[in-house]
Amino acid sequence: MEITWKNQLKLVLPSLKRPLERSGFKSEGMSGILRELKQQVCSSIDQARDKLHRLGTAIWHCPELAYKERQSHDILVWNVEPHFKLDTAFRASWGPVGGSDSDPTVNIGFLCEYDARPGIGHACDHNLTAEAGAVAAVGLRAALKSVADRPVHVTVLGTPAEEEGGRKTDLLREGAFEDVDVVLMAHPSQEDATYIPDVAEHDVVVKYHGRASHASAYPCEGVNALDAAVMAYSNLSVLRQQLRPDWRIHGIIKHGGVKPNNVPDYSELEYYLRTPSHRDLATIRAKVEACFRAAAMATGCEVSWLSANEFYEILRNHTLEGLYEENGNTLITCTLFMVSLFLTSGSSDFGNVTHEYTAASEKAQFFTLRAAKALAMTAVDVLFGPGVLERVRKEFTEAKVIEEEGLKRQQKKHAEAEPNKSQDATTYNTV
Repeated sequence: MEITWKNQLKLVLPSLKRPLERSGFKSEGMSGILRELKQQVCSSIDQARDKLHRLGTAIWHCPELAYKERQSHDILVWNVEPHFKLDTAFRASWGPVGGSDSDPTVNIGFLCEYDARPGIGHACDHNLTAEAGAVAAVGLRAALKSVADRPVHVTVLGTPAEEEGGRKTDLLREGAFEDVDVVLMAHPSQEDATYIPDVAEHDVVVKYHGRASHASAYPCEGVNALDAAVMAYSNLSVLRQQLRPDWRIHGIIKHGGVKPNNVPDYSELEYYLRTPSHRDLATIRAKVEACFRAAAMATGCEVSWLSANEFYEILRNHTLEGLYEENGNTLITCTLFMVSLFLTSGSSDFGNVTHEYTAASEKAQFFTLRAAKALAMTAVDVLFGPGVLERVRKEFTEAKVIEEEGLKRQQKKHAEAEPNKSQDATTYNTV
């Protein structure tokens, strides 16, 4: 049977005996094809269960921090392109290299994370994130082997340093995702849900420079950078009561001095600013920077800050959410991973089991493989479901238009408020 849909993507299914155009296929026939492919996904994953279990366990036993995931990188690299764009990133791919206007190649990607957290190892269970991504790709590839003349590409990207720096942004800038149509990733969570909002975040490092002196003999000659840090911390704590309920500010004092009898001449803070939409990050950032400046003015210190990272909220895709939920339900009622679908795929989320089981246990492996099956089955729907890929792309495009229109309205609102702000400032300075 040959199935053709809008973009002329053709998939020849050898198990069927006569050609059938998109306009004439029966829904029950298409459902049977999808069901058979999904069964192949699950069977291939079950057959490789022990090997895949060793993969996640090996990463669990060698927790490595961001940028240093060398052993984890090597564990995951099987006949792939190592050190892809970044030292501990990789790329594995399978399928045809190109395509044509009449037979364009669709590239389905799966992401693996594998860095640990300082002091607590794989408490975020990135060993399972890595395993689920690899397993889903293995399952999808096995199913595609039964489909002749398949213009489908399967890609696995190893994305390091999620815990510090969010290096997916670097991979985006380097073009690692340019040829990928839909990207899926499973990540542990503490809740069961079809969607868990992933908020926008802006990271900032603040540095105060003062003047050192002996704290007992000549305290009046010092300029206390620790005082500036403490005041900034207090300013932000007071600011919280004026913030919107769903905005977040949290941070630490990373450096506060060397010895108690020295007036500290240097201090450093690190803060994360979070809002549901990245459009609000500029507003919360302005409020926070005012607190930093006020502490510098009060203590006589010099202040500087570095905006380290900025991450956008997840752009939802209800089409994929529905597909993932449907596939998860066919795998028996269970607790699944939260799933975040990035780039052109929007987002979809399921819960996890990490609040009950350790990430190296047999039960954790059971749920990991189940989540991977649901990911691969969702990819089957995207590739073979009539019109599914078009719906996913259409919803993504519409969401981006709405997002951009909202940003333009907000920029216009801020521009109109600027003259009033300048007038208020002038009046204040002349009093």
